[in-house]
Amino acid sequence: MKNDQAAVTKLLQTWDRGSKTTRAKILQEFINENQNKTGPALELEFAYSASLFLTRLTAWLRLTYMMGSYVKLQLQAITIFVGASSGHKFLAEFLEVGGVLTVLEILGLKQAKEEDKAQALKLLMHVVNSGRRYKELVCESFGIRAVAECLAKSNSEETQDYARNLLQQLANGNPKYEAQVYKALIALLKSASPKAQQMAAQTLRIVQPVVGTANPTIVDPVLMLLKSLHLEVQYEACELIKDLMSYDVRYSLLQGLVALLKPTKDEIRESADSLIADPDAPQLQAPLPVFVQQAAAAKMIGILAKESPEISEALVQLRATHGLLYAMGNTQHADSQRQAGITLEFFVRSYPLINEKVKEALGDTFYEEFLAHPDTMYVNMTPIQADVLVSNKLNIAGVMEVQE
Repeated sequence: MKNDQAAVTKLLQTWDRGSKTTRAKILQEFINENQNKTGPALELEFAYSASLFLTRLTAWLRLTYMMGSYVKLQLQAITIFVGASSGHKFLAEFLEVGGVLTVLEILGLKQAKEEDKAQALKLLMHVVNSGRRYKELVCESFGIRAVAECLAKSNSEETQDYARNLLQQLANGNPKYEAQVYKALIALLKSASPKAQQMAAQTLRIVQPVVGTANPTIVDPVLMLLKSLHLEVQYEACELIKDLMSYDVRYSLLQGLVALLKPTKDEIRESADSLIADPDAPQLQAPLPVFVQQAAAAKMIGILAKESPEISEALVQLRATHGLLYAMGNTQHADSQRQAGITLEFFVRSYPLINEKVKEALGDTFYEEFLAHPDTMYVNMTPIQADVLVSNKLNIAGVMEVQE
């Protein structure tokens, strides 16, 4: 593009009279030639008439975004203006014509392509990076919900990643709306998309200290993640649970984890039904999600108990040892037996009282077998031993003295 007035006038006339294809060609040239230019450099490029071109761009986007023609190209061109350093004037002009609302609507369109959504999120990132009042403006325009829904429904990892980063930015340095972003992330933990669940849990770990207090509604969704057959979701859930031990929801989480060691018959039946109904679940003898959750809870209890004597004591008072014995007897899921055995061994070797009570509950021979191979004893477990475990009545009020 030549930076004299006559050339710019000719360009604008070509745009005004041009077909969709002509305009797309102009946009492509503009994008190729003006990546990363500053505001003043763009003004120079257009002989100080850059705003006239930007106005045409935003008007064309508003008219055509529903039809999906060249949306990514239009957004890329607008992003060059909005993202230009020292280009505050362009950002203001984009906002004045309702640009943010248009871009947020693109995120929610069923027919929008993933690449269009990704570019829309990039553009919004430039807006929110311009300062707190711009974050507030996006939030006031129901941006949190639009971005969270985009993350939940998208089938592109790139789009989901941009959405996650944008939510994180909206929570950062935005006290008026940080709690709303936090609640949106908690809601995303219940998403049907494992990737969205993983990203939500990851982002919550960053946003939780920003918010400062844990909302009690986080407890059930984060425990539900332990049902996931996806290891990356399990991992993020465990890390988030560890972080939440510093907040008021600690007791509720510990209570929930212990309860997961003994799924009810209804929960087992519902879990079996959900596995049949889920066409995406691996078909080769997939474990019941409720048993996956039981094994994960047993493992998590061990991790948390080792971290702090206070947590360990709370778990004992909540009858974790009774639940671990019960889980060890679950002959339908070897990993539940293994994880429960490993965790119970920690309690037995750490607390003389638990050692004594477990020995009493199991009997000498079974107790010796358990201590010799806590992680593999399930392999040779007899039906009688399994019955001893699931029918145990172990109840320890608490243990304060740790065995050295």
